Amino acid sequence: MIDTAMLMAAGLGKRMRPLTATRPKPLVKVAGKPLMDHALDRLEAGGIRKVVVNVHYLADTVEAHLRARKGGMEFVISDERAKLLETGGGLIKAKPLLGDRPIVCANSDNLWIDGPQETLGMMQRLWDEERMDALLLLVPLARAYCHKGPGDFHMDANGRLSRRKPAHVAPFVYTGVQIISPSVLRDPPSDVFSTNVFWNRAIEAGRLYGVSHQGLWFDVGTPQAIPVVEAILTHG
Repeated sequence: MIDTAMLMAAGLGKRMRPLTATRPKPLVKVAGKPLMDHALDRLEAGGIRKVVVNVHYLADTVEAHLRARKGGMEFVISDERAKLLETGGGLIKAKPLLGDRPIVCANSDNLWIDGPQETLGMMQRLWDEERMDALLLLVPLARAYCHKGPGDFHMDANGRLSRRKPAHVAPFVYTGVQIISPSVLRDPPSDVFSTNVFWNRAIEAGRLYGVSHQGLWFDVGTPQAIPVVEAILTHG
């Protein structure tokens, strides 16, 4: 049972301006609740008991929010106030706090709703550390609400992933949620880098896998997306 997660909460939220002029993006409210709490609720429902949260922009407000949150989860801060490290660098910095077992890693600014199965439970049942370096939660491009990109990955019949080819469309979008092995968190190319470095290595080894999300998922990247998301959540 995976009971530890990393929540990515250190971004600057530039696309969410002006809402992020006075608050970090994880604390922007959608459907009456901060984005961070939507993610934390899903993590808690999936059995996560310890969450490492990286902080940078308006870090004090994120820490205060976590201290005030009710529930049974333990929060540990990975402090990036001095330098924003991106997703890969953030994982490397937080590695001593994450333990030596696989973890869930989730972005704090994507909102997902469970489908017929509880999402993290489904992912844990599929997780196989013998075959996988990472297991990514994907959503079909046609159901990636508020997302404007051309897709990220192709997935074969066994769940193994490959990249979208240049100038083509890929059928699946990464949701910002994954299970990742601690063995992947090594040999950083620099202090600041993307998780894509780890994924590229896993693809070369045939060890990057995915699973299609059966519920709803929203890319809440701009202020204009918020009323769209709220309308779908309210009216379907």
